[in-house]
Amino acid sequence: MRDGIVTTNGLDEAVDLATSALFGGLEDPAAESMNFLNEVASRHPHAIALAAGRPTEEFFDLADVHRYLRSFCDHLAGRLGQSPAQVRRTVLQYGRTKGIIHDLVAEHLRIDEGIDVDPESVVVTAGCQEAMFLVLRALRADHRDVLLAVTPTYVGLTGAARLADLPVLPVRTGAAGVDLADLAAVAEQARADGLRPRACYVMPDFANPSGLSMDVATRGRLLEVAAEQELLLLEDNPYGLFHGESGRLPTLKSLDERRRVVYLGSFAKSVLPGARVGYVVADQRVAGADGRVGLFADELSKIKSMVTVNTSPIAQAVVGGKLVEHGGSLAAATARERRWYAGNLRRAVDALAEHLTDVPGVSWTVPSGGFFVVVSVPFPVDDDLLERSARDHGVLWTPMGHFYDGMPAVPALRLSVSSVSADLIDTGVRRLAVLIEEQCRQRTGQVCR
Repeated sequence: MRDGIVTTNGLDEAVDLATSALFGGLEDPAAESMNFLNEVASRHPHAIALAAGRPTEEFFDLADVHRYLRSFCDHLAGRLGQSPAQVRRTVLQYGRTKGIIHDLVAEHLRIDEGIDVDPESVVVTAGCQEAMFLVLRALRADHRDVLLAVTPTYVGLTGAARLADLPVLPVRTGAAGVDLADLAAVAEQARADGLRPRACYVMPDFANPSGLSMDVATRGRLLEVAAEQELLLLEDNPYGLFHGESGRLPTLKSLDERRRVVYLGSFAKSVLPGARVGYVVADQRVAGADGRVGLFADELSKIKSMVTVNTSPIAQAVVGGKLVEHGGSLAAATARERRWYAGNLRRAVDALAEHLTDVPGVSWTVPSGGFFVVVSVPFPVDDDLLERSARDHGVLWTPMGHFYDGMPAVPALRLSVSSVSADLIDTGVRRLAVLIEEQCRQRTGQVCR
């Protein structure tokens, strides 16, 4: 840049703004991660995509959208007794800030998750990403406040925390999905440093990106540590329904007897990602300055009213229609998807064993559900290597550095097996194995077999 002119691709262009004069979080790596990964995929459309954690399109049908919308309208007219004019207004007008399917969400949680909450404690959001931001913005009262997060962490959480100006302190994962001793130590050290740890973000079921799950004993102890440390737990559960061949474990929220857990949910994987409907269950009691006691959900709705006003009622109606058609339960409604994801996970693990078992320093996780497998390798993995993998080997994946704050090169990568066929998984892993062996040879000068 010189005299207000920036040179881009050899052309001089006038500059109107500088990033130094904008919100500092815009230059944070977390803000670039999702855009970068999307751009790599668009530049290499023929590469096998084992990167994005999106649901399979195998079972999408536009006709379902119209049917769900009609089912929800029938629900409004029949079960709730709304007139035709009221139905039109509910679905087509600006709507209630906390949502119009809050009662159906609460019913779904009771049936599928064993979570019994007042529908008024549910705020329906524009995807789970908004739910995260609302909670983090509410918890950030002043510069002392910090968030704890089990690392590696979903990059969307890190980005939302940046937007809320809430620093994130990492907590080690550990073999059980969270290192409880480290959690307590990080919280105590933060207080010793004059900070105020408010909450810890966790994903107990098939975590993104690690794929790890917490056993029941760890979940119980985590609730105890949170109470001892006076922390809220932000439980994110996008993959819980996709538990493979293993039995389902109780959510933290279903075990929560002290209103210690704020529950973050999404219908992106279980209904449609294009609907962009998520929710937050915030049943904590909040005392106002006037002495009156309300719900944390009510405070979140105040922020939401100034961010998105409300979540699209039409999108909510589509989700609500599927809930109505299946009696509030999505467990049985997603049985096909669960079998698909479980089969793809098995295929990925088997392919890794076939092609990489004899390569020194290479290992991988064997999750019991969810979308992700993490492959550890004996060399740094970064965005440049991903670009080369897409260009020269025709396979996309995600560098694990995107899930560690401030660590661009981590010796591991994440494979997502949710949105591709089993045959493409085989081919993708075979191509990945060639890349890994190539990198090993460059480092050691020897054949890595």
